[in-house]
Amino acid sequence: MLSHSALIARIVTGAALGAVIGYERDRHGRPVGLRTHLLVALTSATFMVVSSQFAYYQHFSHGDGIEVDASRIAASVVSGIGFLAGGAILRTGLSVQGLTTAAGLWLVTAIGLCAGAGMYVESIFVTGVGITALWLLRRLEDKDDRVALRRVSLVLGEGAEGDAPSRIMNVVRELGAAVSDVEYTRRLDAKKRTTLTFDVRLPIAISTGTLVEVIERHPGVQRVSVVFSR
Repeated sequence: MLSHSALIARIVTGAALGAVIGYERDRHGRPVGLRTHLLVALTSATFMVVSSQFAYYQHFSHGDGIEVDASRIAASVVSGIGFLAGGAILRTGLSVQGLTTAAGLWLVTAIGLCAGAGMYVESIFVTGVGITALWLLRRLEDKDDRVALRRVSLVLGEGAEGDAPSRIMNVVRELGAAVSDVEYTRRLDAKKRTTLTFDVRLPIAISTGTLVEVIERHPGVQRVSVVFSR
């Protein structure tokens, strides 16, 4: 049976290593950042400590015939993290966001379990490999932290001019943004409303509020919706 200080050291190590991964995610503006990764690693390390040591603290007598499966709790943690990681995945149109963040949560779960099992060298090694994959290998991908991805949807009423969609997109481009994946829908009933949806790669220096204000200035715009894709 391990001492309380040894068990706490395992939990603290798991939480600290999970925080390292979370800090990298936080630096890149991901919705799941430092605190979430720290808590996931802290929780998984605690579950691992409980899984491996709880029988010793139940004061069972010799010969009670108690069988303990130390892997059952840890296996449940691996299954349960899927629900939390699934919440970090966002699908917008044909694009999927958050897969790397979900994988990061799965990673810190493994790190926490590893540290909770007392495998300090292995948990530190896995953390180093994870940081390499998230930070260094990021440079090989088409990622640019100077821009933010936004999904813009707006509704144009009867007062909008015929060329309003093209004029709106031109004004958005004048902000330095790139427009893509344009979807145009026009109703032919009495309301004659037009729905315009497009993706915007917006410079990080330009706020979403500024983008909305520019679009609102055009006559006929009845509603503007912006989804934070990244």
